[in-house]
Amino acid sequence: MIAEIITIGDEILIGQIVDTNSVFIAKELNKIGVKVFQITSVQDNRAHILRSLEDAKHRANLVIVTGGLGPTKDDITKQTFLEYFNDSLVESKQVLEHIQTIFRDIIKREPLPANLSQAMVPSKAIVLPNPFGTAPGMWMEKENTVFVSMPGVPFEMKHIITSEVLPRVIKKFKRPFIYHKTLLTYGKGESQIQEIIKDWENNLPAAIKLAYLPSLGRVRLRISSEGENEILLHEAVDTQMDALHTLLQEIAVGYEGDTTIQQRISEALEKQTATLSVVESCTGGNIAQEITSIAGASSYFKGALVPYNTQLKIDILGVDAALIKEYNVVSTQVAEAMALQSCKLFKTDYAIATTGIAGPSKGDALEEVGTVCIAIAGNGRVVSEKHTFGSLRERVIKKATNKALEMVLKEISKN
Repeated sequence: MIAEIITIGDEILIGQIVDTNSVFIAKELNKIGVKVFQITSVQDNRAHILRSLEDAKHRANLVIVTGGLGPTKDDITKQTFLEYFNDSLVESKQVLEHIQTIFRDIIKREPLPANLSQAMVPSKAIVLPNPFGTAPGMWMEKENTVFVSMPGVPFEMKHIITSEVLPRVIKKFKRPFIYHKTLLTYGKGESQIQEIIKDWENNLPAAIKLAYLPSLGRVRLRISSEGENEILLHEAVDTQMDALHTLLQEIAVGYEGDTTIQQRISEALEKQTATLSVVESCTGGNIAQEITSIAGASSYFKGALVPYNTQLKIDILGVDAALIKEYNVVSTQVAEAMALQSCKLFKTDYAIATTGIAGPSKGDALEEVGTVCIAIAGNGRVVSEKHTFGSLRERVIKKATNKALEMVLKEISKN
């Protein structure tokens, strides 16, 4: 079964907002065995929307449209649907009562005529209730293709998808089972991984596909397949994943959806009843943000310091000025001193420290842009690594953050 997603709105095409709706819809459809063939973003333009609907009809069994259902003149999706389906508007008593309730109980003012007009829906549409907004979803059919139109507000759209659209799709369409399993790895690039697993990959059954998903210091490896028998499908994919995990056990973190490297760090620290602190210069607080993304991090994470200025590394953190003068502030020696001082300052068992040049300019630094030194202190020892992460600032920061997480997990896991 094939689906297409169409997002409507000039705000997407001019880059004013990011289209997160399509990501959510595609994931939810995939879970129930529906393949998304294409995602299209179109202008708030009648002719453009009509062409997109007609093109999608020839390719897909299901077309999901978001956006353009508001009460203002630039919201033209409903009128375009009327034209495409050769339909007319009727008042939905259910939607009208819902709008009046929202304005009476929540907004606490009388609805304007434009608000009440949202109770007018195409006569051929099945109304999909929207408890969180005034614009309902609409389910319509044309020549064996189902068209679903929903508001573009993400939390409204998500509710309609999960509570209304997916159950109807499951009931109406026969779908295969689709199963993905994704292994998370840190520390090697995709070409290095490919070399390690080439024999296994060359012998994969034709029905099972492998995808490499690299992302700045980490690679996700997704195994996918589909079939009519869910039990056999899972067994086939899981067997191949077990073999892949064995080949990559030194760099494997876990499975996407089951764990993350942040969770693995959390579990390792809690198991040891150990604590962690962070002192980061060039990464500017990104490592601390990743660590604290896990609920309950306060039980092991003591805090972070971002001494961006060299003098603050001396005055607040207590790094020896002579050490900085001798080796340069961007050096493994200074990174190690920062990590050790972090353990001392925060009274933690482990610490992460970063110092480097994220760019775009190197200023008066001796090292080149992209140079980052990372140190991990803990259990009476300190280790450090020096890396060159390129010249793009955001990539340098993200790569350094991922490398630091990889290094600290490795050190914690030794104990």
